[in-house]
Amino acid sequence: MSLDASARIYVAGHNGMVGSAIVRQLQAAGYRNILTADRSQLNLLDQHAVQQWFAANRPDQVYMAAAKVGGIHANNSAPAEFIYENLMVEANVIHSAHLSGVQKLLFLGSSCIYPKLAPQPMQEEALLTGPLEPTNEPYAIAKIAGIKLCESFNRQYGRDYRSVMPTNLYGPNDNYHPQNSHVIPGLLVRFHEAVQQNAASVTIWGSGSPRREFLHVDDMAAASVHVMNLDSDTYQANTDPMLSHINVGTGSDCTIRELAETIARVTGFRGSLEFDSSKPDGTPRKLMDASRLHALGWTHEIGLEDGLRDAYEWFLAHHDTARTH
Repeated sequence: MSLDASARIYVAGHNGMVGSAIVRQLQAAGYRNILTADRSQLNLLDQHAVQQWFAANRPDQVYMAAAKVGGIHANNSAPAEFIYENLMVEANVIHSAHLSGVQKLLFLGSSCIYPKLAPQPMQEEALLTGPLEPTNEPYAIAKIAGIKLCESFNRQYGRDYRSVMPTNLYGPNDNYHPQNSHVIPGLLVRFHEAVQQNAASVTIWGSGSPRREFLHVDDMAAASVHVMNLDSDTYQANTDPMLSHINVGTGSDCTIRELAETIARVTGFRGSLEFDSSKPDGTPRKLMDASRLHALGWTHEIGLEDGLRDAYEWFLAHHDTARTH
């Protein structure tokens, strides 16, 4: 893997969970010229402003980690904003990168790009083979468009724009909003509050039998830098021009019951777990096939329980503000 410590690297979305982890990873790897711009400095929805920023700052590489994200409730409540904002932000950044001569870009997507009933584990080839999960279809469509935007610039202009699709992520800077959070931050908060209130039990939606895969965001950041730094011949030999994205995951999963039991240990909850089977389970299993990335020399390093302890420590340190963003 190459290292040009002087490369000007723009991380779009550097305040988010994934973007901040990429910044930490780049700094740890020795990169010293990392470009960032928060919303007060650059509105990524403003095409002209984004083009001006790229023309003025001339980055060599771009990590496209900026996105509007949320859980099922958020996606169901604001589908128009989810598809519009994600389409606009990725189109503005990727097009402006091309116009300013950026040759290397990494686009970060989501496992929700795959069909609702995709065979498990989900391979990259499953893209566009069936209907999407209705609750987050607008977000998924936007992410698919981002992949195809990168591939189109590669095919027409010879750019080297790559895409990585992570499984469910968690870790420092996660979203702990009571309505808009994902399963791990949501459960961490509920178990934490149960401990504080000395509750006898915690009730969890569903039967506890669905299986899910989780990846610590620091592993995602390491994978992102790894994929960005693969030489072009290696990347192209392991992808197709019109199927160029790479899954990022652990290759293993656990049941929601096992996840809850682990979170109980991490938070120190000693009461009982109750599962409300009258609530929906969702998809029985959602696991990424990460064999392509493993063949390219990367595997995750952070186990689930260690990762959950790290996430909980971050939550405790940021308890006053973690649930408001």
